[in-house]
Amino acid sequence: MASSQNLNFSDFPDSLDIPNSNWNDADDAPQSRRHTKVGTLILEWFIIKNPLQSQNDIIREWLPWRAEYLNVILEGEQLAKGGICEKCEEAEGSVQDLPFHKVQQWNGTHYQPTSLMELGFLWHIGHGGDPCPYNWSDPDPEESGYVTGEGPPNHRKSSRFHMTIVHTQGNFSHEVSVCNCPGSNPSDWHLDLLRQRLFPASISKPKTAFTFDVLDHFLIDALECKTSAMSFYQKLKRFTDNAFPERDRYRELMRVSQLWRDLKHRKWFGFGHDTEQDPGDGGLALFCPACPQPGLNLPADWKVQYDRDTVTRQYVVDGNFTAQHMKMNKPELDVALSDGKGYMVSEVPYQSHLQQSLDSKERSTCSNHRAINAANINKSNLWSTGIGATACAHHGCFVPHSVVDFQKGERYMNTDYSICNALGYHSDSITKALVIYDVGCQWSINFRSRVKNSPSLLLPPALEITPAVGKFHLAAHKLSCFPRYSLNFVKGAGHLDGEILETLWAPFNKISPTARSMTQAHRQEVYDDHMRDSNWKKLVGIVPSLLKKYKTANKCLEEMNQAYEQLTIVLDADKVTQWELDALRAEADRGEALDIYLLKGDKAPTFHEVQLQLTKNQESPPGNVGSVAWLAEGISIEDSQDQLRSELQQLPIPMSPKQEVKISEKRQRLSVRIEKFHSNGQAFFKGLDIDGAFTPQDDPTFCGKEEDEDEDREFWDDDEGNWEVSEEELWSWLLSL
Repeated sequence: MASSQNLNFSDFPDSLDIPNSNWNDADDAPQSRRHTKVGTLILEWFIIKNPLQSQNDIIREWLPWRAEYLNVILEGEQLAKGGICEKCEEAEGSVQDLPFHKVQQWNGTHYQPTSLMELGFLWHIGHGGDPCPYNWSDPDPEESGYVTGEGPPNHRKSSRFHMTIVHTQGNFSHEVSVCNCPGSNPSDWHLDLLRQRLFPASISKPKTAFTFDVLDHFLIDALECKTSAMSFYQKLKRFTDNAFPERDRYRELMRVSQLWRDLKHRKWFGFGHDTEQDPGDGGLALFCPACPQPGLNLPADWKVQYDRDTVTRQYVVDGNFTAQHMKMNKPELDVALSDGKGYMVSEVPYQSHLQQSLDSKERSTCSNHRAINAANINKSNLWSTGIGATACAHHGCFVPHSVVDFQKGERYMNTDYSICNALGYHSDSITKALVIYDVGCQWSINFRSRVKNSPSLLLPPALEITPAVGKFHLAAHKLSCFPRYSLNFVKGAGHLDGEILETLWAPFNKISPTARSMTQAHRQEVYDDHMRDSNWKKLVGIVPSLLKKYKTANKCLEEMNQAYEQLTIVLDADKVTQWELDALRAEADRGEALDIYLLKGDKAPTFHEVQLQLTKNQESPPGNVGSVAWLAEGISIEDSQDQLRSELQQLPIPMSPKQEVKISEKRQRLSVRIEKFHSNGQAFFKGLDIDGAFTPQDDPTFCGKEEDEDEDREFWDDDEGNWEVSEEELWSWLLSL
């Protein structure tokens, strides 16, 4: 909302008969109360005539001037007088060229901070910083010959304003004088500020302006450091005065940076020279320079030079539930500067699509994906529970006009809209696409029917879509999904993991808390800006990245060919031929034909099934009956030992008395079982040629007796001597298992 300094106080009457504001009904006379009521009515009339402007009101007032602002900015970038600046040719400089110097003045005892305005500096806007020849002030009648209040013909009294200029070094207060040349419109002097590389905070009577430099600094800080507008302005306030900061210009920075971002993008994408042309959907966005795009990076005869497997669109789809958005109090007042021109879809068509679509809850034939089900929880204070995006699978570039908002989690109606927009972006005559999605096995079942039944979902004609699942998420699916949706069995997919969007969300999540409470339009523009910057970094680094991958692929290809040839030599030639035919058939038919890659094997029997089988087939001489049960008991003892090891690893050092008692009891019970096991086993070893006497080789840690333990050490006795194991040695041994 604009500050009170933007009000036109000339509309006030010369005087208002309004008593002191702390009057009391019981003490004041009726006449005084009547005067107060009249004064209140006058104030209400003034507010109605001069309403305070909100952020959206000022942006809406600025929109008709957008083309003119672009022209002024472009004019300021052209080379004038052969690129030689008039000011630089002068031998002496002036304060007029250094308006952002911080000065200090000697007051007799010390230097104290002051401003150029307090020292009498007047900043002339227009005429290259020189005073306007048609400006005049009340002169001295004796010197000029003019009467006070009058001036030369065709001259107007100098218009001076106090302004706050926000620069990279802080806030500066200046007295500004504007141009009064014949034909100039006093209401358009905000354009004169723009020509001085000062962006006015409002159109009518601006009191604050931002230098182009500070706006550029803020945009780069926001992109690289994820700095919020509040943090950036707090830095400027400390540059201004670290102890006594001046009036806040945070709201003005939020508004002006939004306008500056829009102007910069329109200039960069060539719409500053042709302001009549509308950018269109995704017109202010960059895309991947390496992905095939007919008419952009493919030759005219690309259909002849390349096969359809080479010219394939490969996309990955994923959602981000950190990028939430709160509900707005009055969304109808929101003003959009570039709705649908970047990466997020146009709001009105998208909302229309959601209203026409049915929330189909299809029965899953795969694993229960709890991540998506948990995200379906609706939150009443949120307009959006997250966003969904589509990016190129190999290089990680966001696809323009394909990022959507989620309302109740990752529903098909949301992702279908994103995928269809991505598949239709610069894909004329491309007939094959690979879509990698976390739940691609379920999404692909009824995708075609959902597109057919929705008027807002369109696909390129004759497009063949191959669904797949990223390698990380594929582990959570059923085993049958592995051959059918693995990227290992998709021709042309290359060495691809399908999880590149997860890496893009990591830096993106740093700005989500800041954008959570923005207006819908502002949030969309901020997200578009960060996605555009992400794609720009991919674009400038694509050559060294592809070169590195190319060298790595060539090296790995040679190694794999050698391994393949060595394996082929030792295999049966007939089987190899049959396998190659099966692979070609599976590649062509896909679906169930890919099940040849499914690991086949009989299910291993359980422990009790093996024990039962051995018991039924047991044929032992007299005296050896029960050998199977004896072996089963030995395996059970080993399991108990492993369980005790695990419990010891979970206990602290040193253990409490209660814990020591429990461990000692378990050791004693285990020791009794071991002694009984060895005693019963002697009968099964009679008649066997065993060198020396049979000596149990059990872990002494689990055979100790309580009376052999002291506070720091544990001792065990056997036939050969004393076991002595320190507590430190015991834990070192346990952790190494």
